[in-house]
Amino acid sequence: MKNIRKCSESDYSDLVDIWERSVRSSHDFLSQADIAEIRSKLVAEYLPNVDLSCIEADGRITGFIGIANAKIEMLFIDSVFQGQGYGSMLMDYAINQGAMSVDVNEQNPKALEFYKSKGFHITGRDDTDDAGRPFPILHLSL
Repeated sequence: MKNIRKCSESDYSDLVDIWERSVRSSHDFLSQADIAEIRSKLVAEYLPNVDLSCIEADGRITGFIGIANAKIEMLFIDSVFQGQGYGSMLMDYAINQGAMSVDVNEQNPKALEFYKSKGFHITGRDDTDDAGRPFPILHLSL
């Protein structure tokens, strides 16, 4: 059985592990150093600053979403559960919570197609990510 619930700090360790497995399966443009740098900021900077919800199957967290100011700031599905509807369930949940926008790495075409399938369209582009790394970001809105 799949269910969505709010996350707490006690979930952070699981969320970081899911984040890393997801990123390693979908963000092949990131170096080991990039992954380590971002991972080091997850618990201290990123996770506490969004409204986090996770999806579970049989009591195991399979993915999570973070929303702030009507924007999806993060969506990660454990690599072993990708393609099984967990991302769609979290997206529908986020949209029902009022989420209207999301950013995606340009080098992650599968994620871009996923967001487009949910009704999002590209509204802008930045040449670098928020940390100034050379990874273009596409801005999408409903």
